[in-house]
Amino acid sequence: MTILSSIVKTILLVIIQGVTEWLPISSTGHLIVFASIWPLEPADFFEVFKVVIQFGSILAVLVLYYQKLNPFDKRKSLKKRKQTLQLWSKVIVGVIPAAIIGLLLDDIIEGYLSANFVIAVALIAYGIIFILVEKNPRQEKMETIEQVDYLSALKIGCFQCLALIPGTSRSGATILGGLYCGCSRTVASEFSFFLAIPVMFGASLLKVIKYFIKIGLFSFGQLFLLLLGTFVAFVVSLFAIKALLNYVKSHDFTIFGWYRIILGIFVIIFFYVI
Repeated sequence: MTILSSIVKTILLVIIQGVTEWLPISSTGHLIVFASIWPLEPADFFEVFKVVIQFGSILAVLVLYYQKLNPFDKRKSLKKRKQTLQLWSKVIVGVIPAAIIGLLLDDIIEGYLSANFVIAVALIAYGIIFILVEKNPRQEKMETIEQVDYLSALKIGCFQCLALIPGTSRSGATILGGLYCGCSRTVASEFSFFLAIPVMFGASLLKVIKYFIKIGLFSFGQLFLLLLGTFVAFVVSLFAIKALLNYVKSHDFTIFGWYRIILGIFVIIFFYVI
């Protein structure tokens, strides 16, 4: 029964992660709140689990954008291959701020900023920001991913640092950064997806190494849950990414702002009032 319960919890957690990872509503915030109600134990394993399953989400991006992200595709012209290499170089530039700050502050964030109250405040605060940004939109200067320049990539990367605080949303922070820099909603969303590849991979690797140093190797059961979670995250992310891109073609992000505010209020009431 314990094994079955762990499998059910794993699938539910990963469905939540796969959907919320790409929407600007904070996957980590949702996972922490869910785990507070129905925890996946032990706690040290859950800390690794909620990050490592993001690898499945990375694979979804690589599959959906294989042609756009593959600089060695022989079907591409020389110009297109050069543009793909430039895209990767911009992604690397955008990752630098979060990589530096994340490595320096990982223990502090994990130890002090994962409280439910912090998550609630971040949900509400960035929900308000999303609504305000959409009410005062900037002129769209970049309507294709190729138009994102290196300075804009760096600025979006700096916005991504905000997502180190649980409840902020990595995709939400980078999409806000993209909108601030003049990207269309589609371009801001796609560049957010691409920035996620090295960030999620690096975060997963860091968590696994720290777990091995502190605890040791995974048990067979834990390894099974990680593999199951990664697979489910991959499948769910395929649908979530397509759904978001279809949505932003004709809608703005206001609804996500209101959702964040409502969820943040719910977290405060559930954990501190009831």
